[in-house]
Amino acid sequence: MTARLTVAGLAASRGPSTLFRDVSFEVASGEWLAVRGPNGSGKTTLLRCVAGLTRADRGEVLWDGAAARGDARFHASLLYAGHQPGIKDDLSAEENVRSALALRAVAVPDGAVRAALADVGLERRRHLPARRLSAGQRRRIGLARLILDPAALWALDEPLTALDDEGEGLFTRLLERHLATGGLAILATHDDLAPAPARELRIGA
Repeated sequence: MTARLTVAGLAASRGPSTLFRDVSFEVASGEWLAVRGPNGSGKTTLLRCVAGLTRADRGEVLWDGAAARGDARFHASLLYAGHQPGIKDDLSAEENVRSALALRAVAVPDGAVRAALADVGLERRRHLPARRLSAGQRRRIGLARLILDPAALWALDEPLTALDDEGEGLFTRLLERHLATGGLAILATHDDLAPAPARELRIGA
């Protein structure tokens, strides 16, 4: 897998306030970018602009040199996760994973979801409604999704929120594996992670 994300001259505002302007960077296969900045600086907005969920005031996002907006190839390659876990309370852990994969038309073999949930420590809780899980366990549902989704580009907003030390270590291993297989990532995070980012982008400082 080889891919390249290019962001050029991106700008966004919230009402009369400018969040960021002239943001430009590149991330290639095997690299990840750390987006840092104080609360309210626009980290989430930046990720949403890259993912095509929020329209930037100006600038462009390119995937392998082509405009990403409206490009089915780009959206098939993108796994976006916001700072909220995006879990449906009435669904079980297993159902939540299957639902998230189905929304992206990702088919997995029988038993793969159970195996992924076992890998993140949720095998015995896979049939429980998500409302009965702790905040950290709900985050682990998202980690199971990372195991199963083949997306080349991860755009993740504070992925370590609510995870304990073991969960943080698990995420680190998943990130290392993703990069080693040619994936790339943009992470909005306050945390220092290994492997270290290829570069950092600071906004609102």
